[in-house]
Amino acid sequence: MNCDFCGTRVEGDTPPLTWVTSMEHGKHRVFCDRCARDNLRAIESKLDSEWW
Repeated sequence: MNCDFCGTRVEGDTPPLTWVTSMEHGKHRVFCDRCARDNLRAIESKLDSEWW
């Protein structure tokens, strides 16, 4: 599994508990803990990741 923002890779099909999941335009996306922390305000504002 890869982070949809930076490409960080982890083994397995399930994201770690520290990763964030999102539904954008009908597509399931996952973001690593670092990307989630760096973009927390944008995530809380429900901005699509293309605006980060």
